Amino acid sequence: MTSVETLMAILSRYPFAEELLPKHLQKLCGMSWEVPFRTNEIIFREGDECNAFYLIISGTVMLEVLLRDCVLGVETLGPGDELGWSSMLMRDRRHFQARAVGPVQTLAFDGCELNRVCKEDPVLGHALLYRLLGVVARRLQATRMRLVDTYAATANEAGVRT
Repeated sequence: MTSVETLMAILSRYPFAEELLPKHLQKLCGMSWEVPFRTNEIIFREGDECNAFYLIISGTVMLEVLLRDCVLGVETLGPGDELGWSSMLMRDRRHFQARAVGPVQTLAFDGCELNRVCKEDPVLGHALLYRLLGVVARRLQATRMRLVDTYAATANEAGVRT
């Protein structure tokens, strides 16, 4: 088991932890654990229950949308990126599938515990939700751009001007 001090050193390297108070970092580290994923392992599927939030420490994760006849890669995530923001909504389900492209190491946080701590400590709650709102905005933009690229390629193949 990794010590809280080691977890704090790991967490403090990433933008996710910027401007968090030391006591907040310590709280987060006290509720986190390391989770590895193997190459091509599905971390979660679209529609799965939201039970964990992850911070990628090493490796690459592909966010994917499942279509009728294919899987569409929407965004590639790497060290320092957050994964599983929907766990903060608790009643919601996963919006993407996440797959480890190669070996991946993460810090995981229990979604229920994160919600509880955010309610008990509004300053930490505001800081986390503010960061996660940025994640949601980036994912929306990445999805939008991927759809535009896909539509433009399909239209060009069909001879339609875009």
